[in-house]
Amino acid sequence: MAGKKDYVNSIVSDNREQIEHHVKEILRLIGEDAGREGLLETPARVTRMYEEIFAGYDVDPRDVLGVTFDEQHEELVIVKDIVYYSQCEHHMAPFFGRAHIGYIPSGKIAGLSKLARLVEAITRRLQVQERITSQIADILDEVLVPHGVMVVVEGEHLCMCARGVKKPGSKTVTSAVRGEFRKSAALRSEFLALLKQ
Repeated sequence: MAGKKDYVNSIVSDNREQIEHHVKEILRLIGEDAGREGLLETPARVTRMYEEIFAGYDVDPRDVLGVTFDEQHEELVIVKDIVYYSQCEHHMAPFFGRAHIGYIPSGKIAGLSKLARLVEAITRRLQVQERITSQIADILDEVLVPHGVMVVVEGEHLCMCARGVKKPGSKTVTSAVRGEFRKSAALRSEFLALLKQ
C-alpha cells in the first residue's frame, strides 16, 4: 500500500462472481425484483464498492507510514480534520467523521500525508470507532517511537442515526493517549486547544 494512492481489496476482486450472486440473492430475500431495470447492475456496483470501502484488508497499516525521516524536531506535530469513512462491524452501516492526530517526535518523523493514509488503511474495513482510535495511536507509537501520541476521532454512525434510536446529528468522540500525553494534562490541553483553532 505504501506509495499507492488508490487501494482495492483484491479478495473482493477474486470473489466477484460469488459476491454479486449473494447481493442478488439478498435483493430477492428483502422483497425486491433483482431483474428490474434499476437493479440489474446493482450486484456489480456493490461489489466494486466493496473493493474500495474494504480496501484496508489488503494492507498492513504499519507499511503505510513508509519511509520515516530522521529529524531533531521534538515539539508537537498535529494533523487534524482527516476525513474518514468506515463500516460498523455490528450492522455493516456506514460511519464517518474526522480524525485528529498529534505526536511529539523523538528523532523520527513521518510524512504528513502518511498519517492520512494510515487513517484510511485502518478505517477501510469493518470497524468500531474505539478500535480505530487505539490502532492509530498504537501503530504510530510502535513505528515512530515518539515521546507521545494523542488521537481524537469523531464519528457519526448511521447505525444510530438512521435506525435504532434514530438520533441524527449525534456524534461519538473517542481518544487514545500514549507516552507523555498520558502523563501530562498540560500536553493534552495544548493538543485539544489547537484542535479548536
